[in-house]
Amino acid sequence: MAGLELLYNSVAPELGCGQDALLCFVHWKLITRDYRCLGTGDQAATNERKSEMLPAGWNADKELYTLRYRLKDDSHDLLVKAILMDNSIILNVMDPKTQKVADLTLKVTDFVDPEHLADFDKVYLNVEELQTQLVHHILSPFETSKRPTSAKEEEPKRERNPSPPNPPDHDPLWIPPRHPHGSRQPNWPDPLDPFNIGRQDLDPLGGRGGGMIFDPLRSGFRNPVLDPSSGLPSRLPPGSIPPGARFDPFGPPGASRPGGPSRQNQ
Repeated sequence: MAGLELLYNSVAPELGCGQDALLCFVHWKLITRDYRCLGTGDQAATNERKSEMLPAGWNADKELYTLRYRLKDDSHDLLVKAILMDNSIILNVMDPKTQKVADLTLKVTDFVDPEHLADFDKVYLNVEELQTQLVHHILSPFETSKRPTSAKEEEPKRERNPSPPNPPDHDPLWIPPRHPHGSRQPNWPDPLDPFNIGRQDLDPLGGRGGGMIFDPLRSGFRNPVLDPSSGLPSRLPPGSIPPGARFDPFGPPGASRPGGPSRQNQ
């Protein structure tokens, strides 16, 4: 509490009651927050100057104290009034420009021992709590300074994996392929491509293997012998099948013709 003892001793001869000592403490706390006292009363007087000391006549009225303060940078003023009510002091603080008001009620005997006004080391009680109450209720509401923003906070967050810009002809309704980026369908060798199953059934004359239609010329047998009459009870007459025409036999190649009807002994 640097400076409080010096301030207290400078006004000790003027202290006549507990509320005087309490107002001296309030004044000191304002000084530590860069406020300076301009004088007493609601209205400014001529030739006022900012000072760390309490002005003359500051405690002339033991039931109503009125002091005016201004920040060192002249950014704003405070009008401080302390009203004695029973054994408590009601602090009322206002910024005259914004009309913003804050108040705090303190019981005098909770923070000052009136029996030791002449002894600085014994006069104040619960100093830490008193400072906390003053800062929270009286000073903080008027502090407009903002914490400087660091460069990291000013810089907008960047995406970890930003998407490339859309080309001019980009269609926003286009649905991307379901397979992952960079992957592609395997290049299966034809005709073993599993995705081509059934394709030859749609194009039986396309010259590709597979399908359900049997072509004896492409069966894999060396020089297959075709018998158009395979599977029939008798041979087809000559000229039934034009030369070079594609013909699916009635039965498998090389199948022998069935014999005549069997006879059963009666």
